[in-house]
Amino acid sequence: MTLPAMKRDEAVPDQRVVLFACCIALCLAVSVFGIGPLTKYYLSDSKARGENTMRLVVATLNGELARYERLPQLLAQQDLVRRVVSDPADSDVVQAANAYLQSVNTLLGSSDLYVMNTDGLTVAASNYDSDVPFTGQNFSYRPYFADALQGGFGRFYGLGTTSQRRGYYFAAPIRQGGAITGVIAQKIDLDLLEESWRAAEYEIIVTDPEGIIFLSARQDWSYSSLAPLSIEALQRSREVQRYADAQIGVLPLRVTGSYDGDELVTVDDGGSSRRFLVIAQQMQDAGWTVRVLVDTALARSQAWTMVLLAVLAIAFVTLGLGVVMQRRNRQRELTQYQRATQALLEQRVQERTAELASVNARLRDEVTERRATETELRRTQRRLVQSAKLAALGQMSAALSHEFNQPLGAIRNFAENAESYIERDRWDEARKNITRILGLTDRMTEISRTLRNFARKPRQQLGPVDLAALVGESVEVISWRLKGSAIRIDSDGVPDQLWVMAEPVRLQQVMVNLLANSLDALRETPDARIVIAAADKGENVLVSIIDNGPGIPPDLQERIFDPFFSTKGVGQGLGLGLSISYNIIRDFDGELRLRDAPSGGAIFEIELKAARPEDEESP
Repeated sequence: MTLPAMKRDEAVPDQRVVLFACCIALCLAVSVFGIGPLTKYYLSDSKARGENTMRLVVATLNGELARYERLPQLLAQQDLVRRVVSDPADSDVVQAANAYLQSVNTLLGSSDLYVMNTDGLTVAASNYDSDVPFTGQNFSYRPYFADALQGGFGRFYGLGTTSQRRGYYFAAPIRQGGAITGVIAQKIDLDLLEESWRAAEYEIIVTDPEGIIFLSARQDWSYSSLAPLSIEALQRSREVQRYADAQIGVLPLRVTGSYDGDELVTVDDGGSSRRFLVIAQQMQDAGWTVRVLVDTALARSQAWTMVLLAVLAIAFVTLGLGVVMQRRNRQRELTQYQRATQALLEQRVQERTAELASVNARLRDEVTERRATETELRRTQRRLVQSAKLAALGQMSAALSHEFNQPLGAIRNFAENAESYIERDRWDEARKNITRILGLTDRMTEISRTLRNFARKPRQQLGPVDLAALVGESVEVISWRLKGSAIRIDSDGVPDQLWVMAEPVRLQQVMVNLLANSLDALRETPDARIVIAAADKGENVLVSIIDNGPGIPPDLQERIFDPFFSTKGVGQGLGLGLSISYNIIRDFDGELRLRDAPSGGAIFEIELKAARPEDEESP
């Protein structure tokens, strides 16, 4: 018997065409009408972050200026300062004034201090013994001198005509008997602030009243004006020699629009153009304008990313609907086919019973298989969620387990020694080992607290630490690993009474980590040796841990302090020890670095601030 052919639903192709046409139209609508609002949204977010940056920059500048603002007025009241302007011919007075100004300038951390008579001639200066001293120089052309000579308070920013260094100047009149007999001026250096801006997310510039950039994270933007200067403006700058002999250029900047009250500008940068949102704020006292330039490329990139995600979502939804439509049509066709078959087979039900049973069985198997597949998919999804949880838990516990390995080994070593001493009735030695175990237990508690707060980088209280004693304790902690090994640790190079500013528990943690790292590197090295040395470098102390192992390849040295990076084999380390040590030393305002040993091997250097036993630093 010939069965009827299955009829295809002629509406299926039309439905698919309509569905995909709607998908394309919706994607185009999202791309055309969504990019603008999304760009504005992300630009608003960037502007908010830029305003926060602006407030921080202005507060930092105001704070830096406020530190020195009243100091010239106080110094102008000193008898030695008054005497040197009254009697500049007395060499003893001049020499004493020079020394006094130099000591005060060093104490305050400013750039220069100098005293001028009423003609603007410098009679005493803190840099009297430098290659380019101010003594004998005349600065009457500077506005701060004129303001102070008239009894006011002088402020000025400019490039030093003698030192060729930028600075901000404060000046105050020197009075004797009600009359102004001279002017004292102080110059401060703002270069450190400029250096800190280079790591900022945005471009930061500060301009003078003429619109000339004098502070910027970009060196090539310094001494450039935001717009071509008039002849009068150039003349005013030359009269006060604000920028000495520096050439004033013009920043290739064009105003191309505005957003929410702020200008949108385009800057030509090395053959390419960058568009910025300019957030500006005046500093009235200093006469400056601070501008934060927010690059709009990030907002546009975020907007296009969201549009792309929306388009992808629409495409996936459309694909899902297409699959559903196809399944429904196939089900409809199958139903129609079954009805036609049943009508034709009514007379031969007996003959076709087995065949129909077989078909039904296959259908049931297919349904069962699909249900099993869905069940397996749900189970897999639950496993993925659990795996994600376990991965997060593993990241949280990895650092803790790594740092407990060393003290646990030392505790086991001390416990075995204590058991041996007790068996021999050597109670004093056993008591000392138990005391050491208690100390290591306290250290493990401190390590746990340190790792728990590691992400926030807590600032624990620092104080003077005896380096020789700490090195001895660290060697003692790691000594359990030397059993049955030919490796030698030489710490004779650490002199007594050498103190550093640190926190003892975390510094010992660093020392143990570095020693453990060297021991791992020396496993296969004959005549293995670790040398610990320290040297007083004046304000700093340099500690070196030197091994004669195989060293670290140059292409891996830049990554050696990265978290979870390790040169050891699988299962031999988590790659966290050096990363944790690096951040601990940074917390101490120190530096941890790696270099190759001249005779082979590696040298880890720790540079910390020197201290005295009586020093103490607040947390």
